Amino acid sequence: MTSMQKTYASDQAEGPSRGMVALLATGAGLSVATLYYSQPMLGVLGPDIHASDGAIGMVPMLTQLGYALGILLLAPLGDRYDRRRIILFKAMVLALALMLSGFAPGVGWLLVASLVIGLSATVAQDIVPAAATLAPETQRGKVVGTVMTGLLLGILLSRVMSGLVAEQFGWRAVYGLAAVSIALVCLGAWRSLPRFAPTTSLGYGALLGSMLQLWSRHPALRRAAFAQGLLSVAFSAFWSTLAVMLHGSFGLGSAAAGAFGLAGAAGALAAPLAGRLADRSGPDRVTRLGAGLATASFAVMGLAQALPAEAQLGLIVLAAIGFDFGIQATLVAHQTMVYGIEPAARSRLNAVLFTGVFIGMALGAGLGSLALAGWGWQGVVVLATLASVGALVVRMMGNTPLRDR
Repeated sequence: MTSMQKTYASDQAEGPSRGMVALLATGAGLSVATLYYSQPMLGVLGPDIHASDGAIGMVPMLTQLGYALGILLLAPLGDRYDRRRIILFKAMVLALALMLSGFAPGVGWLLVASLVIGLSATVAQDIVPAAATLAPETQRGKVVGTVMTGLLLGILLSRVMSGLVAEQFGWRAVYGLAAVSIALVCLGAWRSLPRFAPTTSLGYGALLGSMLQLWSRHPALRRAAFAQGLLSVAFSAFWSTLAVMLHGSFGLGSAAAGAFGLAGAAGALAAPLAGRLADRSGPDRVTRLGAGLATASFAVMGLAQALPAEAQLGLIVLAAIGFDFGIQATLVAHQTMVYGIEPAARSRLNAVLFTGVFIGMALGAGLGSLALAGWGWQGVVVLATLASVGALVVRMMGNTPLRDR
């Protein structure tokens, strides 16, 4: 049997090949990167298609909205249908939407394409459960961590690459190259990805409703969603206010804020390390270590104002590396934990977990802006520290606070 003819109904003993893991990691990274390509180009994109600042600002908003809706409404389908077919279909739609963006004659078409990009970019959230299914239990953390490394690198490098390509060749070239990259991923998946046997026969409405049942039935899922959501509040509060703080306190522009994003490379490094540690000593321990590191990093950041300007920047960079490492390590451990709860419902479990993450991100952006306006940067640091402490408390208390009724 060729790899295309195999059907994976459950975890396999030998695990996926290195080539398969590399394909999944690349696919996850390139897919999620499409969410962020537009952000560095908005300044040149708007005037080129004669769009107002308000209209062009809706491009990244609709992309993120589409992604959130896709996680909630489309990601659960991975349990109902062959995940290989879903990955191929979403990848084709994503490539077409990117191509439409590149040829968009006006902002209207671009906005429609942006929403479709967000919806179909959730293929990344189909790839990660696919990796977990292909991996045996003893290697699940390692495999998921490696695929998450690709996903995180896609997030980190997307803005940098988009800005460079747009500056040299124009913004339409960014969308064109992105479409080609997704088409190549689709081709690789078509040639190599095995079929996955559906794990449920529920109708669409019942499938979505079953996520509430999973939430009610599994306290481990609730703890993971609450803890990762709180860490997402801290993460988003920091990154959504950083550029404003750097400009107001240090006179630095958007390029400097973008350069700070390279500190997030620590998150990409954390993913495989956290996965291996979760395989060896259990994911629960990794979640506590990660939440503890995030808490300590944000707390140390509060000391920055007592230092000279250059030392302040250095301390913030080091703290950003620390909390990003801790938050991403915790996420990989939570994924490893959640995927083991009920293997037949991995896509739905993943959707619930990431719904918690996105709720936390949205709350963090809003609360972070309020904290900055009311109490300055120290208010943001206190907010992030308290949110991280909350995540650590959830993990330290074990089953007690979220036990089934």
